[in-house]
Amino acid sequence: MRFAQMRRAGGIAAYEQELKWIALALGVASTIAIVQNWYPLNLFLSLPFCVIWIYFAWLHTERQLKYVNILFTGFYIYGIARYFVTGSGLG
Repeated sequence: MRFAQMRRAGGIAAYEQELKWIALALGVASTIAIVQNWYPLNLFLSLPFCVIWIYFAWLHTERQLKYVNILFTGFYIYGIARYFVTGSGLG
């Protein structure tokens, strides 16, 4: 019911289906980047994928999905930060 109210009110919840398609594309691209060993592209593609799914887990109160994606978001942020701090991303 709360979701229906948010959808009527507009906001990002009104774009749920579009965001899920974007998340799917990001997930597929991230998987391809992992298989092709295109580091760190996989980190940059996976982070927004997880953020989108954190949002929808909060929206629909899917507790387990929310915490798994929070955990992976932390891993991706750590990996991206480490990539730049170690100098790998600076040229």
